[in-house]
Amino acid sequence: MPAIFTVDPRSGVPIYLQLIEQVKRSVALGVLAPGEQLPTVKQLAVDLTVNPNTVARAYRDLEHDAVIETAPGRGSFVRADGVAKQTRAATDVAGEAVTQAVREAKSLGLPAAGVRTLFESALARWFPEEK
Repeated sequence: MPAIFTVDPRSGVPIYLQLIEQVKRSVALGVLAPGEQLPTVKQLAVDLTVNPNTVARAYRDLEHDAVIETAPGRGSFVRADGVAKQTRAATDVAGEAVTQAVREAKSLGLPAAGVRTLFESALARWFPEEK
């Protein structure tokens, strides 16, 4: 399997959260198909040069969120009940992106009303048919 995950230790975001977000995004976009096997904890840790416990934590959280399932001795797989999980994964990823955007706007000193206006403008641009 080609390396589809990357981490940035300088980003300020914990590595295990980066992995969770990337797996959810890959599931939401269909890059990882239902039933597809993920790299082993050990292999992904080696590929990313991170502690295996970090990968194991990400996999545990993904399993808890019902994005993946682990079969002892076989590995970790994207859950087969794909469409519902893909929608949930997409919602999780989009929610995190919106949260980051709001956090950034606040750090720049924009008032809530200004952020709301920006958000409404973006909605109107990307979803014009839903006006």
